[in-house]
Formats: sequence, structure tokens, C-alpha cells
Amino acid sequence: MARSLSIDDIIAELPRRLHLAVDNQAAIAPKQPAVIDHANALTFEELRRSSLDTATRLGELGVRAGDRVMIVSENCVAAAVLLLAMSRLDAWAIIVNPRLSQRELEQIREHSGARLVLFASGVSPEAATHAVSYNAKSAGIVGFSEIAASEINPAARPERVEEDGHKQVAILVYTSGTTGAPKGVMLTHQNLLFSARTNALYEARGSGHQFYIVLPISHIAGFTFLLMSMMMGATGRLVRRFEPALVSKAISSGEVSILGGVPATYQRLLEYEDAFGATRDDCGVLEHLMVAGAPLDLTLKSRIEERYRVPLLNCYGITECSPTISSVRPQEPKSDQTVGSFVAGVEGRIVRLDGSLAAAGEVGELHVRGPNVMLGYYHAPELTAAAIDGGGWFKTGDLGRIDDACLYIVGRLKEMIIRSGFNVYPAEVEAVLNSHPAVIQSAVVGKPVPGNEEVVAFVQLQSDAKTTVDDLAEYLNPLLTSYKRPSQIIKLESLPATATGKILKSKLAASVRQAKQ
Repeated sequence: MARSLSIDDIIAELPRRLHLAVDNQAAIAPKQPAVIDHANALTFEELRRSSLDTATRLGELGVRAGDRVMIVSENCVAAAVLLLAMSRLDAWAIIVNPRLSQRELEQIREHSGARLVLFASGVSPEAATHAVSYNAKSAGIVGFSEIAASEINPAARPERVEEDGHKQVAILVYTSGTTGAPKGVMLTHQNLLFSARTNALYEARGSGHQFYIVLPISHIAGFTFLLMSMMMGATGRLVRRFEPALVSKAISSGEVSILGGVPATYQRLLEYEDAFGATRDDCGVLEHLMVAGAPLDLTLKSRIEERYRVPLLNCYGITECSPTISSVRPQEPKSDQTVGSFVAGVEGRIVRLDGSLAAAGEVGELHVRGPNVMLGYYHAPELTAAAIDGGGWFKTGDLGRIDDACLYIVGRLKEMIIRSGFNVYPAEVEAVLNSHPAVIQSAVVGKPVPGNEEVVAFVQLQSDAKTTVDDLAEYLNPLLTSYKRPSQIIKLESLPATATGKILKSKLAASVRQAKQ
């Protein structure tokens, strides 16, 4: 077992609520730029005041302490203001990627019992489209006229408010789950503040840093980057979508000192710069590169480090752990695929399938325990009990080993596919595919590609079906968000199966791995 340092001092210094981290910085450096996007910029004092005014307005609209409120938005200053306003109200924020389909949005709204849905219509065309379908009108938020609000849900019932930050939920993050049904991960104020505070880069804190936040804040990694920049007194540059040309330009112009991404982020950045013959004589003020969300290819790692002349720090985390579990430290860069050592306050152990503790270097399931572990799954006590044992150990479902205090992730017990840092659950994609009248059955597997993983679907159609793979792709478009849609659909006369009819996904996965790229 790997055990961390004492956490008492860390927890004692944490603010009780998310917004207090900004209030603290506003008192220290009120004129320091806090958040910037393509159209807006706020200092820490302006961010504090704006979130106060917004909280007042949301209260006038009917938002109460304990209510769940959905925020459908790309990365932008308005979203940051709304998040802090929710904290001030003790409401639960649900940040939603606007690229989700109407079906997916409605699943989250129904499961959460959201009191209100807010849309950043001026930032995201997709959010604007969703706003129309919900008959949303201007929320009347000063400085952000583009924010639209749905009608209040009179049936919504507020949850109990807890004074203690380790019990009060701050955000509800939805994952799809292996059954395809949405799961709401309840993360408390302490969960999130602790995770941001124990990040490997926190010790580099200072007002001079510029975080380039391109990971969606609807994803827990992007959210943590935003929160960490606020806690550090740094400037968070919120970018709507990843565009290699913009990232490359921002690095050259000295607008990026800290960049985080998934392996696909760096793969696409290299491809863009290679296409233009970039040699990278100037890396501006770039100091730190972080990567997480998918297995890291060593060739990609070495190319990035050679190009930008700073270590690429590999990290590991999952939504249920807020998300940080381990990280390579800037002062101790690694040349292999380790995801570093456990962050301060987090314990980790490797467990064999029979439940016994694995020996040093032995592969088994990773269990973790600490202040980063979620409160539980919303309205799902059985799922929570299955995930967190009586001793507080969370079962990650990932296979790993520990060598010399360094954690290595070697595989996944679940079938989950990680595409561009987003979790894709085959059962959900299969359920949508199987709803097509021509489809008898389907199977979805992951296909490894450099720096990423693609979604591949195999389908068995009715014998008289005239449906093409293009027809199926078109059918999926409005029902699944882009990263869940298969990059390839393959028709088979029948899917390989056991005598009992269980589809042999291992054979299908092997076939896509062996296929010529």
C-alpha cells in the first residue's frame, strides 16, 4: 500500500465554499486578472462582485439553497460567474456540455430534478438551439445578457444544506454508466478544493501564471483547472473549443504558462505544427504541461517534450475522485508511463480479484481513499455502496500496479472507452444503435490510435434490410453527442457469440486492433 502525508494542515486551510477561494484572492489582489475569454475579462474583485450580483438575480428567479441548476455552456467567463453564484446560494451546479443531444440533456434534467436550466446562448450555437427547445428567455443577469433561463420547475425539491464543506454538494457531474443510464456524481466543496489544492502544480502558485483552459469545464478535469487557477491567484484563459492553431499561437505570444490536455490534444497540436514546419524557437512563458484522461504513448511524450522543452507531466484521476489521484511532480519528471505518486492525503492500494492485497509490483484493481472521494451517486445508494466499501475505499475499476511509490495504470476492468478524454460507455451507444428498426444487435469496442481511442461499432442487420452504414451514422447524429458516435460502423452477417448467445467482444476488439491503419 502507498500512504500519503498527513492531511490535517491542508484541510484546515481550505475555504468552506468554492466562492470563498475567489473572495480570498479578491482581498489579496483585487486588480489581478482572474478569468478571460474571447469577449470578456474580469479581475478577481470584478469576479467576486459579478458572482454576488448573479446570485441575487438567480434568487429572484426562484433558485433556492439545495436546488439543482443546470448550466449548458462552453468554457466562458459567464459560466465561471454562474458556478460561483451557485456556491453563494448553496445550490448544486450541473455543468453540461452543450454538444449533448436533446435526449441526453433531458435525461440529466429528469434525473437531477433540476429547478432551472441556464443556457450560454451567446457563446455556444448548440446552447442557443437547446434554449429554444426549452423556451428559455433572457435571465436578466447584468453583464451577461446572452444567458437564457428556462421556466422554473415547480416540482423541484431542494436538498438539505450542510454547513460543513465536506458534506455540502457543490457540483453534480453526470457520467453515463455501464448500463447507459446517467449517474450523478456528488462532489462536495471540500472534495473539489482539496483536489485543486493537492495538484502537483499548486506549489507553483502565483499571480504570474496563465492557465490555458481548453478542457471543457463540464468535464471534471477542466473544472479543476479553473478552480486551481482561482485558488492560486492565477489567470484562467477559458477557451470554448480546442483548435490547434489557436493553442500554437497562444504559446508563441506568451499567453500560456500552464496547459493541460488529453493525449489527443497534444497529438493534434503536433500534427498542426508539423504541417506548417514549426521548429518552436519560441515557447513564450510556457512552464508546465499536464496530460491525463487516456493512456500516454511514450513516443508522443518524447516528441512533446523535445518540441516544448518542458516535461509532460502524466496524471491520473477519475470523476468520482474529484478527479486527482496521482501525478508526476514537476521537480521529479519521469521518462516512462507512470502516472506518478499519490497526491498528498490520498491513499492507494492494489487488490487482487479475491479481495486480498497485492504484493509490490503485482497487478490488481486500484482502490483509493481520501478527502477527494465523492459523497456518492445521486439517488443511487446501491451503486454508492457497491463503489465505496465500509472503510471508505473507492473501487476504481482500473487495473494498476505500484513500483517504488509510483502508480502505473495497465488496463480497465470495465469496457469503458476513453475518447479525447471523455468516457464512452459501449452499452449506451449499443442501446441507441439497437433502437434502429433494421438492427438486430450491435457491439461497440474501442480501437487504439496514436494518442487516443476511437469508437467502433459492429452491427447485425435484418436480412432484408437496405440500411447502409451511412444511414446508421445519420440516425445516431441527433441521439448521441459527437464523442460517443462511432468513427466506424461495420456490418457483419452475424456477431461472434458463445453457445449461450453472449457476444464475444474480445474477438471484435482484437479484429480492429489487427486491422491495417
